[in-house]
Amino acid sequence: MIKRLFVFVFAFFCVYSAHAQLSQQQQLQQLTRFAVIDMQRVYTTFFRESIAVREFEQRSAAVQAEINRLNREIQQLQSRRLDLLNRGEREEALRLESEIIRRQEYAREYHTVKTAELEQQRRTLTQSQSFLEQVQREARAIAEREGYSMVLIRDNATMLWFSPSVDITDRVIQALRNRRR
Repeated sequence: MIKRLFVFVFAFFCVYSAHAQLSQQQQLQQLTRFAVIDMQRVYTTFFRESIAVREFEQRSAAVQAEINRLNREIQQLQSRRLDLLNRGEREEALRLESEIIRRQEYAREYHTVKTAELEQQRRTLTQSQSFLEQVQREARAIAEREGYSMVLIRDNATMLWFSPSVDITDRVIQALRNRRR
């Protein structure tokens, strides 16, 4: 009787172990593989030569130049105000201080508005329908060929970490370049 019970327990353990191993292998086979694409890098690399990107970069440089000019102006006014205070001309220094505050507010507002406009223009460029369709087509082909079941867009604000081995950005860029030829 004890021998039968031992054989039964041993057989049950063997069947359970085999089932657990098979189940574990099936789970491993069903693991979802993810790939990642850095859309900003695809955009800057692939469309670097486009007219729209050159215009965006020129506009961005012009905005930065204006911000630098405004900051230099404010610094000059602050230096002048300090000189006036050192000479004891408080009324003129006070008038200049209100001018400095007014220009600082304008510079902050200019920076905020222009940065938002540039960001919207950048988003529009990177999200144009034809661009996204081309990237999607190439990403799909790479994912199917390499066994990825999902492709995510890398976003530094929300993606905490990923292995560089799943980054297919360079392959997508190369595929887009090959298609362009």
